[in-house]
Amino acid sequence: MPSPAPSQDVIRSVYSIDSSEPSSSASTRPSIHLEALPAWRTVKLLPYELREHCFIYFEESLYIPALHLLSSLLTSGTASTVPTPAFLPPPQHLALVATLAVHPSLTTRARSEDRLQASNLALKYLRLLLDLVGPVNGNLGEAFAFSTVETSSRRGARRRTTGDDLSPTKDDLDRINSELANAGSVWARAQDFWHVVGWAFNCSLLHEKRWEIWQLWLHYMVDVLDTDWTLRAQMRMEDSDNEQDPRERSIIVQYLVGGDTSARQERRILRAVFADGTSKSIAEFPEIWRNETKERKMDVDNGKAEAGLDIEADNWGLYMDDSSSSSDLENAPPPRSPVAAASSTNAPTTLPDVTAPFGGPQSIALRLRLLSLLSTVSVFLPNTFTPLSTLYNLYLEHIRPLPLPSFFILISPSSMKHFHQSAASSITQIILRSLIASSAPPPQTDDLTQKDLERCYLPYPANTGSFSDNTKVSLCVETLLRLLQRHCGLYWNHGHLQETVEKGIAAREQKAKKAGKGRGKVKGDVEAERIWLRASASRMRGLVELVKAQEQREDDWNAETIF
Repeated sequence: MPSPAPSQDVIRSVYSIDSSEPSSSASTRPSIHLEALPAWRTVKLLPYELREHCFIYFEESLYIPALHLLSSLLTSGTASTVPTPAFLPPPQHLALVATLAVHPSLTTRARSEDRLQASNLALKYLRLLLDLVGPVNGNLGEAFAFSTVETSSRRGARRRTTGDDLSPTKDDLDRINSELANAGSVWARAQDFWHVVGWAFNCSLLHEKRWEIWQLWLHYMVDVLDTDWTLRAQMRMEDSDNEQDPRERSIIVQYLVGGDTSARQERRILRAVFADGTSKSIAEFPEIWRNETKERKMDVDNGKAEAGLDIEADNWGLYMDDSSSSSDLENAPPPRSPVAAASSTNAPTTLPDVTAPFGGPQSIALRLRLLSLLSTVSVFLPNTFTPLSTLYNLYLEHIRPLPLPSFFILISPSSMKHFHQSAASSITQIILRSLIASSAPPPQTDDLTQKDLERCYLPYPANTGSFSDNTKVSLCVETLLRLLQRHCGLYWNHGHLQETVEKGIAAREQKAKKAGKGRGKVKGDVEAERIWLRASASRMRGLVELVKAQEQREDDWNAETIF
C-alpha cells in the first residue's frame, strides 16, 4: 500500500508569515501546542494569617516548613471534580523561592542536608506552580522581574509591626526582611536575564557543579518563557479584535526590552546564548554571587550547625547564617578550559563528543530553545524586539565561523527540530547562501521546494576550496533535504534527485581536494574534515535510496491493483 501523500510540497518561508494574523501563532512554536495547554487553576491570595506564617518562616530562614506550607496550600483542592482556586503567595515570596533553588548557600555550599532539601523543595514548588496555575495566573512576570540592588533593598525594608495603626498596609504585607529576598537575590544580583543566561552557559563549560544547579533553574525558566508566550498567543487568537496584543506583556518581551534596545543589546543577547567560557565571555557575564564557584570544604562537620543550638534562648547556631565564612570554603576548583572540557571525557579510541564545546547536550538544547523563542518573538513583534532579517544575520555571525563539530551540532536536522519548519528552513538557507559558490542561482523566494533545492543548492560546492566550507555546504544541503522529507516528502523525479545529489557530492569533493594540496595545511585536520564531508555524502545517498525504494514500492502496489 502506498504511503500517504504529503499535505504540502513547499516549506513556507518564515518571512512570509503574517505577524498580524493571530492564527499563525500556533504554528511557530514546535515545543508547546495551543491545544496541549492544560486548564489552569484560578488563584486567590493567601489570607493574612497564612501569609504571616510564611513571612515568619522566610525571615527566620526556616525554608523547609515555609515551602511545605506553600506546597500544601497550592495542591489542596486538586482532587475535587471542580477544582477550587489555588492559594497564591505574593510575588516577593515567589522571587525568594526562585533564589533558594539556585543560591550557593543552599546548593554547592550548603552546610547541611536540610539546606540542600530546601533548594530541592523550592524548585519542586516552582514546577508545581507552573503546572497547576500557569505563568499568567501565577503572576510570574512580576515575581521574576530583575531589579537593581538599591531598588530591591528599598523593597525589602523591615515590615512595620508596631505603632498606633495596627492595620498593615499592602507594602508592609509584601516585604520580607531577608538578604536572599532582597539585595542577595538572583533578581538583584544579576544585571538582567541575559546575564544569568551567559553565566549559566559559561558554567556549563567551566564549572560542572554549578552547572548542575543552573541547568535545572534555567530549564525551568525557559519552560516559563515558552508557556507564557504560547498562552498569550492563545489569548490573542481568542480576542483578535483587541488592539492590545497580550504577547507584548509576555515575560520574554519584558526581558528583551527591559534594558538597552539598541543593536548593541541585541548582540549582547546573542553573545549570552553563545557564551563559550572564554575569558572574554566571563568578563561580560561574570558570576552572580561573590565566590559562587567555591565549594564547601569536604571535612567541615555538618554537626557544627547544631552546635550551640538553643531554641529557648533564641540561639539558632549556624541555621540562621546565610553567609559563608572564607575559612569554611575551599578555593573553587580550577575551571576547565573549553578545550579540556571538550576532550576530558573521551578516551583516545572513542569518537569525540561534539556536544562538549557547548557544554553538553542539555546546554545545547537550552541554547536552541532560546534561539527558537527569539525567532518567534521577532516574527510576531518585530517592532518590539528586532526585525527577523537582523536577528538571522546575527545567527549567521555566530554559527558560520564555528568549527565543523560545533557547526554540525547546531545545524543538524535533529537540532533544527527545536525550530518551526519555516524558521529552520530560512536559517539554514541564510547560512548556506553565505557559503555556496557564486555560480549557484539564487532561488526566487525563500520558500523551500524540491525543485529549488535541486536547481539552486544540491549540485554546487562552496565558494572557497577549503574542506571545512565544502563540508558546511554539504551539511546545510543535507538538513534542507531532511526538512523536505519530514514535512513535504521527497520524490524520485525519474532519478533527477539522485543525479543532482551525486553532482553536488562530486563537486564539493573535487573542489576541496585541490585546496587540500596547498601548503600550510595540517594533514590531521584535513583528514578529519574529509571524514565529515564523506559522512554527510553517505547520509544523503542513504536518504535518496530510501526515496527510490519508496517509489518502487508504490509502483509495485499500483501494478498489483491494476491486475
